[in-house]
Amino acid sequence: MSGFIDKIQNSTITRRNFLKGSAATVTALGLAGCGSENKLSSVSSAKSVDAENGKWISAACWHNCGGRCVNKALVVDGVVIRQKTDDTHEDSPDFPQQRGCLRGRSQRQQVFGADRLKYPMKRKHWKPGGGDKSLRGKDEWERISWDEALTYIADELKRVKKEYGNRSILHIGGWSSRITDISRTLGLFGGYCEYWNTNSFGSWAMTPKTVGFWQLDAWDQTVNDRFDLRNCDTIIMLGMNPAWSAMGSSSWHYLQAKKAGAKFIGIDPFYNDTYALLEADWIPVRPSTDTALLLAVAYVLITEDDPVHKPLIDWDFLKRCTIGFDAGSMPEGEDPKGNFKDYVLGTYDGQPKTPEWASEICGVESSKIHELALAFGKTNKVAFLCGMASARTKNSDNLPQLIMTIGAMTGHMGKSGHMTGSTLHATSGNGGPALVKAGSNGLPPIPNPVDDAINAGEVWNAILEGKYTFTGSGDFTSPDQYQPGEEREIDIRVIYHSGGATLQTSDGMTKGIEAHRKVDLVVSHAQFLTTNAKYSDIVLPVTTEWEKKYGGFLGGGLVHTGNREMLIMYSQVTEPLYEAKDDQWIARELAKKLGIDEKEVYPFDEKQQFFNTLASIQVVNEDGKTYGPLVTITQEDINKWGVEGTPQTGKITYEELKEKGVYQVKRFQGDNYGYIAFEDFVKDPEKHPVSSESGKLEIYSRKLADTINKMGFSKIKPIPAYIKVTDGYEDTFEDWETKVKGEYPYQVINPHYLRRSHSVFDNVKWLQEAWPNPVFINSKDAERHGIQDGDTVLLTSAYGKILRRALVTERFMPGVIGLPHGAWVDMDEKTGIDRGGADNILTGQVPTGQGVSGFNTCIVKMEKYDGTPLIPDVEKPQRIIF
Repeated sequence: MSGFIDKIQNSTITRRNFLKGSAATVTALGLAGCGSENKLSSVSSAKSVDAENGKWISAACWHNCGGRCVNKALVVDGVVIRQKTDDTHEDSPDFPQQRGCLRGRSQRQQVFGADRLKYPMKRKHWKPGGGDKSLRGKDEWERISWDEALTYIADELKRVKKEYGNRSILHIGGWSSRITDISRTLGLFGGYCEYWNTNSFGSWAMTPKTVGFWQLDAWDQTVNDRFDLRNCDTIIMLGMNPAWSAMGSSSWHYLQAKKAGAKFIGIDPFYNDTYALLEADWIPVRPSTDTALLLAVAYVLITEDDPVHKPLIDWDFLKRCTIGFDAGSMPEGEDPKGNFKDYVLGTYDGQPKTPEWASEICGVESSKIHELALAFGKTNKVAFLCGMASARTKNSDNLPQLIMTIGAMTGHMGKSGHMTGSTLHATSGNGGPALVKAGSNGLPPIPNPVDDAINAGEVWNAILEGKYTFTGSGDFTSPDQYQPGEEREIDIRVIYHSGGATLQTSDGMTKGIEAHRKVDLVVSHAQFLTTNAKYSDIVLPVTTEWEKKYGGFLGGGLVHTGNREMLIMYSQVTEPLYEAKDDQWIARELAKKLGIDEKEVYPFDEKQQFFNTLASIQVVNEDGKTYGPLVTITQEDINKWGVEGTPQTGKITYEELKEKGVYQVKRFQGDNYGYIAFEDFVKDPEKHPVSSESGKLEIYSRKLADTINKMGFSKIKPIPAYIKVTDGYEDTFEDWETKVKGEYPYQVINPHYLRRSHSVFDNVKWLQEAWPNPVFINSKDAERHGIQDGDTVLLTSAYGKILRRALVTERFMPGVIGLPHGAWVDMDEKTGIDRGGADNILTGQVPTGQGVSGFNTCIVKMEKYDGTPLIPDVEKPQRIIF
C-alpha cells in the first residue's frame, strides 16, 4: 500500500492508520479514512496511478433495501480508493442499468470504518451466570482471544442446557432464527427457542394466501410487470415511497408509466419524494385508517353503480371469481347476513360506511373519497398498488383482503393495464416470476428439536414475565405458524444474536433493553457496536461480504438477487480486517467447543457450497417459460477448483460473470417475459384456482377469521370490517364522542430513510452529514408548540421517550409526525431519554391479529425540549472500541 501512496504524495500510511483515520472522514482521493495530515493536492495524479495499478473488483452491496445493485471497487495495493456502479451496458428505459444508490456508494466507509469491531470482546463486569447485569449497555469492554470467547459461550450454553434445558436458549438471527449459520450448531446441540416476526410484510404475511390473493407462491406477485404499467391510465399508490425504500430501478419504472400518460394518486400521511417525482394527486390519510377509507370507497361504488349509464362495478368478475360479496354469493353454511355488501351499506348494523363516516376517522374529505371511488371505476385502466407500510400496523389483518376486494369489485385484475396488489421493495414496479433464479449451496437443513417460538410483539415481555403465547413453528411464511394460541411458561437465560438488528428493530425497545439486562448471557455477532452488540456480554467481530472468499449473503455464496431480471455476483475485495471471522468459521469452532463434529454442521466446505450455488443458478430461456443453467462450467473449472460437480453449458462463463459482476436479462417491448397477474385465473377460475380453500378470491373468509381469532392476540370478522385500532387515531382522544384530545394526541409513522437500509449504515459519517435524521413536523403543529427548524423536540409515548431535531414541513399532514426508521439508540441512562431517535423506543409489546408488528401504529405527545439541545448526529463521536 505504501507504494501507491508514495506515488501520489511521497507519504506513508499503514493499514492501521488508514483505518484509524476514517474517524475524521477526510476522504482525499476517495480513500476511506485517510488521516487529516495527508496532502489533498494530488487528486489528478491519483487518476494516472489508478489506471496504472488499480483493479476494479465486483463488490457486494448486500443490504435489505430492495436493490442489491451493481457495486464495483477500485483497489490499489489492497486499498479501495474509489467506487462505481453499473456500466456494463448503455442505460435505457427498457434495459436499465442496475445502478447503486448513495448507501452502496458509501460502502467503503462502512467496511473500512474506524468503528469496525476489531477483536472478540467481553463486558468487564460479566462473569458466568451474568455478573452485574444492570451494566449491560454502559459497561467497559475487555479484549479477549477467540479461544476465550468461544469457551465462555460454550461453557454457558452447556450450563444453561443442563440447568434449564434447551428452550431457555433464545436464538435470534434477524427476521428468522433458522437461516443463520449458528442455527445449525445450536440445532445439533439440542435446539433453541425461536423468534418470529411478520417483519416488513405486516398483515401481508398470512392474509393473502388464505383469501386467495396470492400468485407464484408469493404475496408480492399480484401486480403486472413493468412494461404493462405503461398501459395504465391511473396508478393509485397506497403508502408507497420507492424513491426512499425500494432501491434499484423501481422509481424509474413508475416514471416511464408517467411518461406514457398515466396519472398518479398517492394515498399517504406523507407527501413523499415518489409522489413529488410523479406529480401525484396527494390524498392525505391518517395512519392506520386505510380500512375506513376503502370501506367508504366501496360504499360509493355500490351506491352509485349503474351497469348501463355509470358502470363502476365488474359484476361478472365478482360472480365468477369471488365469494362473499353479497348474500347470494355467501359460502354454504354461513349466515347470508354476514356478506360484505350489506356490511358496507349498514343493512344490519345500522352504520352505513359512507364517506362522511370514514372522513371523521381517516381525515380525508368526503368529496375527495367520492372522487377517489370514481377513479377506481371498472371502465378505467387502473393499477391499485400498495406498499406494505400500511399493513405494518396493529389490527390490520383484513386490510389486504379489503384491497383485494376493491380490485375485485372493479375488475382490476388479470388483464393488461389493470392490476391490484402489494409490492415489496425488490418487486415494486415490476411484478412477475424471477427471470434469473438464485442457486442453492446444497447444505442439508438441520432441524430444531425445540418447538418454542416467540412472536416479536411479546418476546421481551416473555423474558421478563416468564410466559408467552405459542402459535406455531417460528416460520411466518408457513401455515404451521398460525396455530391456535397456547400459553406457555418460558425461562430464557441466553439471548444469542447471530445476525440482524432485532433489539433495534422489534417493537418495544425499552422493554427489550430491560429484558437484555435480565438474562445470564447475551452474545452478538457484529461488525460495529450496534444496539444488539451494545447490550451484549460477549461480542464476536464478523467479516463483511467484502472480506469473504466463498461464503456469502444468507449462505448463498458470493451471489445474490434483487429485481426479477438480474443476478449479482461479487468477489472478495479485501482480506478479513483485524481478527474478524466469518459466521461459518464461528459456527464450526463453537461446535467443536460443544463437542459436536464440525462435519455434522457443514458436510462440505465453503468452496463446494459456492460451486453448488453457481451451478444451480437458473435463467429463463427465450420462450419465457422454461429455464436452463446460467453459468457455463467446464471439467477444467471443476478440476481447478477442486470440487465435485458436472460440466454444464449456460449463457455466460464464470470468468465473464465474475468480471461483469451482474447478469441481466435484456428486455424489450413485446418480449416473452411479460407478466399479467391472475390472468389464467380470471380467464378460467375453475381450471386455475387460487390459493384459498374455495379456489376463489374470498371476500368472506371463515378460515382467515378462525385462524386469527384462535391465535388469541385479537379478533377479526370473516369480511373486511373496520376495527378500532390499538394505539391508533381514536386513542389520541380522551373522549372520542366529544373529540377531547388525550395525553398522546399525535400519531407517529416511521418512513424508511435514505441514510440507512433499515438500521445498516446509520454509523456512516458521510450519510449522517447528507441525511441528518430529523423529526418531521407539520407546520401548524410546530407553530402550536413554538417549534422551529433545528429545535430539539421531545416525543413521549406510553413506552419511552426520544429526542430529535425538528424539520418543519407541509409534507406531513397535521397531527402526524414522521420519525425515520432505524436510528441507533443512544440512551441517556440518567434521564431514560434516547438521544438517537430510535423509533421502537416509542412502540410497545402489543401483538395483534396474526402477530403483526405495529411499527406504524404509535401515539405520542410532543414538546419543545428545555434541556441541553442535541448536536447533529454527524458531530457525535463514533463508537470506536480499541
